[in-house]
Amino acid sequence: MNRNTSARRRPGRRVAVAAGLVLALGLGAAAQATAQAAVPAPAKASAKASAASRSISGLNGDVVTQVADFYGAYIDAKDDAAGPDSALAKALRAHYLTPAFAKRLSAWEKKNNVDGVLRAQNVPVRWTVSEGGDSGEIAVTHTFGGGESPTVTTSLVVELEPVFGDVTDIRTTTTR
Repeated sequence: MNRNTSARRRPGRRVAVAAGLVLALGLGAAAQATAQAAVPAPAKASAKASAASRSISGLNGDVVTQVADFYGAYIDAKDDAAGPDSALAKALRAHYLTPAFAKRLSAWEKKNNVDGVLRAQNVPVRWTVSEGGDSGEIAVTHTFGGGESPTVTTSLVVELEPVFGDVTDIRTTTTR
């Protein structure tokens, strides 16, 4: 090898070759992950990965977290990749809604022919849950559509029972 060839080498090339060798030898998954982590990623990919990193947190016993958990799980059940999971949606309603409200909601759904928890016939693409203005009320905002279709936002107020935090009412506040 001449002097010019070795001078043009990129510093990460040796690491990449070593990582490939480790993978080729078929070491365990932990060794493969370590070897892959040792290979320097291009700066563009690293910036994308860090920008895509998100965090969601909650507090045990917090009513906003409880409503967010309910809506997140309910929307996942209604929009499951394998098809809607009706049994899970029903179980979530039984867990989070008071029996009296569940009965009223069922009657409302029959009358309006929409899902009463979502107040819509389809599933939102985004949702936000935040503290409402009044005690025992949580604000839920659903965004429907996206891409080429127009975006519609529905704002809901979720009322909770003071002692156990079960949902006692869901009502629409505004639609844009």
